[in-house]
Amino acid sequence: MKSIQLLLSLSVVGAALALSSPCGHAAEGAEAPAPSKPYPLSTCVVSGEKLGTMGKPFVHKFEGREVQFCCKACLKDFNKDAPKFLKKLDAAAKAKE
Repeated sequence: MKSIQLLLSLSVVGAALALSSPCGHAAEGAEAPAPSKPYPLSTCVVSGEKLGTMGKPFVHKFEGREVQFCCKACLKDFNKDAPKFLKKLDAAAKAKE
């Protein structure tokens, strides 16, 4: 029984090694995740307050995008007109390019 478990374990390890390149990176065809860009604003997209002045910024994911606020209360105003605030984020990101 122990020899079967050992053989099975070695098979799993062998398969894992076969999928990676000799240098230990993922096999060809596997893509590394793109490095994320830094958040484009140092202020709250809603209130304009400097992020961090009211404690740790509140971070929210909206349709896959990160949005940072000075406080959780700003999320309510953001949700009332998200496209308006996303335009601000887009403009700030474009300005940093």
